[in-house]
Order: sequence, then C-alpha cells, then structure tokens
Amino acid sequence: MRDYVAFTWFPGKPRESSELWAVRCLLMPTQVQVGGQGSRRNATSPVPALLIEDPGHDRPSIVELSAVPLPVSPLVPEVRIADGVILGRPDLVLIAGPCVIESADHVVGIAREIAAIAKRVGVPYIFKASFDKANRTSLKSYRGPGLKAGLAALARVRDEVKVPILTDIHEHEQAAPAAEVADVLQIPAFLSRQTDLIVAAAKTGRVVNLKKGQFLAPLDVRHALAKVRESGNDRVFVTERGFSFGYNNLVVDMRAFPMMRNLGIPVVFDVTHSLQLPGGGDGVTAGLAEYIDPLARAGVGAGVDGIFLEVHEEPARAKSDAQNALKLANLEPLLRQLVRINAIAKESQKSEVRGQQ
Repeated sequence: MRDYVAFTWFPGKPRESSELWAVRCLLMPTQVQVGGQGSRRNATSPVPALLIEDPGHDRPSIVELSAVPLPVSPLVPEVRIADGVILGRPDLVLIAGPCVIESADHVVGIAREIAAIAKRVGVPYIFKASFDKANRTSLKSYRGPGLKAGLAALARVRDEVKVPILTDIHEHEQAAPAAEVADVLQIPAFLSRQTDLIVAAAKTGRVVNLKKGQFLAPLDVRHALAKVRESGNDRVFVTERGFSFGYNNLVVDMRAFPMMRNLGIPVVFDVTHSLQLPGGGDGVTAGLAEYIDPLARAGVGAGVDGIFLEVHEEPARAKSDAQNALKLANLEPLLRQLVRINAIAKESQKSEVRGQQ
C-alpha cells in the first residue's frame, strides 16, 4: 500500500479548482485508463486506478492518480478558535486544564497559572475541563458539578482569565447551552460516531473538536468530519487520543497524524489520554504519566497542530485521571522543548510542500 494524491474534475472545471482526495491504493500491474473527459490515455505501467462516485453527477469521475507520495504533513486550512488562537498555523496550540471541574475556584486558579506559562513560552492557549465525566468506570467515581454549575465555572474562567474555553458534551441537548460559554465543543472519543451529538454540536456554529475513537482507523474519521461539514460547519479539527491495543492498553501510531492531516484538517495530539490504561485500576482508569514527555515530543515531531494535556497541580489528588495527568510544575519545561521541536517540524513541512510543487 502507498499513499497517492487523487484529483477529480469534470468537463469545463479548471484543474486548479479540482477537489483534492487523499487515498490509499494498491499498485496493480494492469492496463488502466486515467485522465479527464476528452483527455484519456492508456497506461500499461503499474499505475493505481480508482473510480469515485460523486453525488449530484450522472457519471462517476475518472480519476488521475499521480505517483507522487503525499507529503508527510501538508498545509491544512486554518481553524480560528479566538483572537490569536488559530489551528493550522506554524504556532503550536496548547489545550490544557484539569480533566474535570473540581470547583470553580480551582479551575480559575489553574487556568491563570497555565495561561501565564503559555504566555511566557509564547504559545496560544485554550483552557479545557469537563463539567460531567459521563463515562467513568465506576458509579462511585466523581463525575463533576454537572451542566449548570460546570458552565458557570467555565464562564468565570472565560471572563476572569480571558482565555478561550473547550469542554465536552455527551448528549445532544447539552450542545446549545454549552455553546453559550465554550468556544470549542468536544465530541468524546467513545461517542465519535454518534450522529445526533455531532450534528447538534456543528449546528451551534462553534468549533467542533472530534476526538478520534479508540476503535477508529485514522482515515475513518472522514465520516465524522463529513457529518460536521454537511451540517453547515467547517470549523472542525480532530484529536488523536490513542488506539485500543489489547486489554487495558492504548498505543499511538505516529503515522495517524499525517494520515489525518492529509484529509485537509488540523490535528491535535491528546498526550495524556493516550497514556491511559482503560479500566486498568481497581474500578478506575490507570495511567502511565512517566511517558508524557517522550510521547509529546514524538507527536510534535510528527507535525501536529496542537497538543492536548490534562494538567493538575498535584495529580495524586486529582478527582479524575490522576495517574496520567501532567504535574503543573512540569508544564513549562516540556512546552519549551515542544516549541523547539515544533519549529523544526513545521519548517520540514514547508520544505516538503515546496518540493512537490
């Protein structure tokens, strides 16, 4: 299997305005026909062939497949979160905060500290926290303050710390009220195929963060992306948070980052959730926080647009995801490393794109 760029076009439609498809094809040594209408040619060398059915057209497209590997991480459309916070630009965006709202004072306090660190390091920042962890392992686990009190706490962060807000929703009825406070509505990974939830989030007009399900192949996120876009919202990005690998374990395939960016979408790496050991504790999710730094460095080196970290001043006391959260004191030195790696990765991306033009 190899990666190829596929262009589709129709009579009278300029090549420059054609839609770009990222596809994976088998090389087959057979005679195939490639090209646009009126410019057919035969190829007897091993050339991959693909026929794409396009809704709204009477006949399928004839696809030209250029035997040029896709760039490792191409340029992607920008997604504006707030003033100065834009995914898809060379700057690495930080999304960070505690897993769950423990109290209004706590989230305001830690948001201030993270925002100050982000400012010193020079990275755009989005605060994240959940008002309800609806998928906890046990009924005995703390879920959060709930929708009303949780949104009030997040509104305090927005108003007092002056940072954009990301929070997750679990039911489609939560989309509208959450959108009154949050700049980004997150679709949890376990719910990444729930059509009603995705459509409700998209129709608020807020930016949508699609967490890639632990059960999804990288390119399968295109279907969830289509649900957002076909609901009239193109302000969307995808977050990788690990893939189920046997019992109580997750792994991160670094190939997933360029694969998903090749769909024409900014990609964020959720490092701390990727280090969960789901259900691996006694009624709680365990984790491997000692690997946060190397995994974060690898993901940024692979060309992601943003980094997602659950941060707590004392992870051992955190009410959710204690074993895979980053200690606040360790955030600044890690971010400084990531900024340097990001500069190299983004310069490499530009070189790759220039080399294929």
